[in-house]
Amino acid sequence: MMFWEKVAVYYGVMSFITLVVYAWDKRAAKHAGARRVRERTLHLWAVAGGFVGALMGQFWLRHKTKHPSFIIVTVLALAAHAGACAWWLNGR
Repeated sequence: MMFWEKVAVYYGVMSFITLVVYAWDKRAAKHAGARRVRERTLHLWAVAGGFVGALMGQFWLRHKTKHPSFIIVTVLALAAHAGACAWWLNGR
């Protein structure tokens, strides 16, 4: 497997897991007394590479859209990862 294929798989897996975590938290939010996912955990999944899944969870599930910090952290994570990829490509 080529390097960029591994990168694509990593981002795909991270985004899928992040979307599942968002869906889990959305379900818990609808059920009183259900255990919720900590906001810090949702942020960490986005920063770790699951920013696409976080954006999908925010807009498809309409989850955490009233919290500006979620959109800001997700967009900053995307920008940081894109910048790191651009920096890495520029150095080669």
